[in-house]
Amino acid sequence: MVNDAGQLYTIEGVAAAILLLVTVYIVLGTTTVFTPGDSHISDLQLVQLGDDALAMMDTPTQYVETYNISTEKQSVLENDIMNPTAANLTNFYSNLTNYLNVKSVSRDHLNYNAIVWYRNSTSNSTGNYQFNSSSFNMTGREHYVRVTRLVYLSGLPNQSPPNPSPTITSLNPAMDNRPQTVLLDVTIWRD
Repeated sequence: MVNDAGQLYTIEGVAAAILLLVTVYIVLGTTTVFTPGDSHISDLQLVQLGDDALAMMDTPTQYVETYNISTEKQSVLENDIMNPTAANLTNFYSNLTNYLNVKSVSRDHLNYNAIVWYRNSTSNSTGNYQFNSSSFNMTGREHYVRVTRLVYLSGLPNQSPPNPSPTITSLNPAMDNRPQTVLLDVTIWRD
């Protein structure tokens, strides 16, 4: 004879299968698997773009004569930092802005703020000064990234210059004109 127990097992099995299917549908529909790289890809691309731009600017391109002592290769970046005249600051601005805003790489307009860190040999302390900026308004939708570059400034080999460079001392009187490595710290953000 057939009893009612078989029908209960069948109804229980169908209800369990429907419950499992609904649970799997909800779990797969609401979760997204993020890898650590997914959340920072745009930041890493921005850092790489800034590193590449500073590297291109710091590649020696021309020979210059330093106080009639020797000729050596000098990069555009070194020349801009050693001689921060209005023309060189405009040159730095246009070069870095053009390198950062390459339309095939970035569709956004990128702004920057550049600071030079140096060591003063007389007071044995570190200092900094505002070198150049495209905008002081950090109004972008996303946060900023920092890119740094050590730039060697040739100065005078093995001796002090007769007079400090008037352009460097006008930008910051505490920075002396001697061979040294300075840190160029550039903050980049999207507008």
